[in-house]
Amino acid sequence: MARQIRITAGPVSALATLHDNAMAERIWAACPITSTAKTWGDEIYFDTNISCEGEDMQATVELGDLGYWPPGQAFCIFFGPTPMSVGDEIRPASPVAVFGVLEGDPTVFKAVRGGTAISVEQV
Repeated sequence: MARQIRITAGPVSALATLHDNAMAERIWAACPITSTAKTWGDEIYFDTNISCEGEDMQATVELGDLGYWPPGQAFCIFFGPTPMSVGDEIRPASPVAVFGVLEGDPTVFKAVRGGTAISVEQV
């Protein structure tokens, strides 16, 4: 059975399903994670205190993907274009390791502002 996490940021709470990969294992083991949300276009990212290179890095992602960004040791939630996007693509600042996907409508995260407390827990 797929493992799930709950992401809560202010009034927004969403479930996500983790992929079967090494980065998902690291995220699962690090839970619960608490941090402060930062925003960059239609992306939220926050510190995880996980230090690793990441695997299977991707230069673009899909709507609702969750990624790990090694330069910032960050958990990223992608819910639309970023300042680096061209056209309809969703492009992180630099490649990320995708480790999961949000369930439901990822655009609910548009309501989250920088500085909001954010938490990730195992479900």
